[in-house]
Amino acid sequence: MAHTHDAERESGTQFLPKFGADGLLTGVVVDAASREVLMVAHLDREALDATLKTGLAHFHSRSRGKLWCKGETSGNVLRVREILVDCDQDALVIHAEPAGPACHTGARSCFYRRLSDGRLELVAD
Repeated sequence: MAHTHDAERESGTQFLPKFGADGLLTGVVVDAASREVLMVAHLDREALDATLKTGLAHFHSRSRGKLWCKGETSGNVLRVREILVDCDQDALVIHAEPAGPACHTGARSCFYRRLSDGRLELVAD
């Protein structure tokens, strides 16, 4: 029976998200226009449902142990334009329009540094 479920998950048309043992999916947020990777966060069922219902990216805060809407305090929301689902449905790429910086540091992307010769250096905007 599990084989049929796996076949549908991998090649069918049903959305059957596969949450990990911790109840989470990985979400990679990409700018819908520039295709720049903005952030990586995690979604539980509640965050996924809220994202699909509202069109705003919601995540599960592992540090706080609760649901959060990206930008709920800063106003820097992420408006979801498209969600891509990987082959075994345990990771998502969320194409979104950012309303401001995606990173809590104020950087446009959380990926504002590169590793070079064992050290971190700022990536130019």
